[in-house]
Amino acid sequence: MNMIETQNLTKRYKDFTAVSNLNLHVQKGRIYGFLGPNGAGKSTTMKMLLGLTAPTSGTFTVNGMTYPGDRMRILRQVGSFIESPAFYGNLSGEENLEIIRKILGVPKICVSEALETVGLTDHRKRLARKYSLGMKQRLGLAEALIGQPPVLILDEPTNGLDPAGIHEIRTLIRSLPQRYDCTVLVSSHLLSEIELMADDVGILNHGRLLFEGTIPQLKDHAAQMGLPVDNLEDTFLAMIEEDNRNRRDAR
Repeated sequence: MNMIETQNLTKRYKDFTAVSNLNLHVQKGRIYGFLGPNGAGKSTTMKMLLGLTAPTSGTFTVNGMTYPGDRMRILRQVGSFIESPAFYGNLSGEENLEIIRKILGVPKICVSEALETVGLTDHRKRLARKYSLGMKQRLGLAEALIGQPPVLILDEPTNGLDPAGIHEIRTLIRSLPQRYDCTVLVSSHLLSEIELMADDVGILNHGRLLFEGTIPQLKDHAAQMGLPVDNLEDTFLAMIEEDNRNRRDAR
């Protein structure tokens, strides 16, 4: 079963097409790594799935509900982390989560559960502006996890972190489907990071989906194209460059 599915999803800004006829298939209970260079259309796609920007054409379903008719019901099913998380710096981590809990109307215990999941229980009383970057990223994940939604959409959750922080967040995300019976769509521009985290990958370039499938399927696909397969980061970069070259030749 596909938890998220898009049908020819397209977003245009005047004469610029950010996302073009996108058909994603994110299976229930899996982690889907959404890959592409900066500006490929990953964030725009995620914003459409969250109702933050309207598609120019096409539609999508989340957990069997269809946009735009079920827009509000979809939002209640999705926890999100888009770009850098926003907090009230003069409130504690716990107080920031309490605001979201009240908006969502979920039980008080959801705050302590989210703090425990992301490892911030001991720092729950500290002001958010005094959190390190890694702690802020974890607090952003805690915000997404409140109420244990069945779908999580995470945009570059390890952005700006050092290697230890990246490992920490990656390990946490990897554990979420089993812990919460949820489905995760996570974006990155680094295949090496997604390779250690995701069950499936989708590769986007200039708003178009170049590939969708498992890592072994990606290797097979790259081999058929005559691209390098020994190092997946090289595979990813070569696939993007091949697409860019084809685009230049088509002009």
